Amino acid sequence: MTDSSTRVRPDRRAELAAALAAVRSRIADACAAAGRDRAEVTMIAVTKTYPAADVLALAELGVTDVGENRDQEAAGKAAEVAAAGAAPRWHFIGRLQRNKARSVVRYADAVHSLDSVRLARALDAAATGRDRPLTALVQVSVDGDPSRGGALPDSADPDVGLGAVAEAVASAPALRLAGLMAVAPLGWEPDRAFARLAEVAEWMRAVHPEATALSAGMSGDLEIAIRYGATHVRVGSALLGMRPTLR
Repeated sequence: MTDSSTRVRPDRRAELAAALAAVRSRIADACAAAGRDRAEVTMIAVTKTYPAADVLALAELGVTDVGENRDQEAAGKAAEVAAAGAAPRWHFIGRLQRNKARSVVRYADAVHSLDSVRLARALDAAATGRDRPLTALVQVSVDGDPSRGGALPDSADPDVGLGAVAEAVASAPALRLAGLMAVAPLGWEPDRAFARLAEVAEWMRAVHPEATALSAGMSGDLEIAIRYGATHVRVGSALLGMRPTLR
């Protein structure tokens, strides 16, 4: 059941339905152009700054996967949505501090932003006792800039080198290594970024054959990401509208 805080206006529902249809059409067209099966690509609705009512409306429209990037907002929103009777899969996609691990594992089905051995250990400890392992994607730093987050390909760093992070996740009992996530760096053309990511993903699958997921592409570049093998696209503004600037 819903209360006034989770009830969506009819005009907002219609707006979301139209945007969802357009995004689904874009994904289908991109898959067709790339010669891929549409079923290979999951759309994650990124609902940061938007209310639980929007999540519920999207769930009613058939959206099964929802992404959030700040635990303080996501934890309360997930509780509201659950109380209203909906159960989407929650993906945590933002940078994650180790001290938030215990909170995130209470509601998240997947974490896309795991980028260090220390964070892998914190999430593994926090997820111990869950009824199923926490799905984990290793975030890759496409440009190798450590200040932006992401494990570093071609690095032997024992905490943030991609090989070390992937191995830490793969060997963690409470985690399931699913694949990789990346954001195209500022100043990079999407083609360049996703081509580089595809190279890293090929290496990852050779070392960890189970790690087939590739979370890449957002509202503005999802077609290019799909061409380079994305299995999950994270769509915010094209679906929910332009959000206010986070402070």
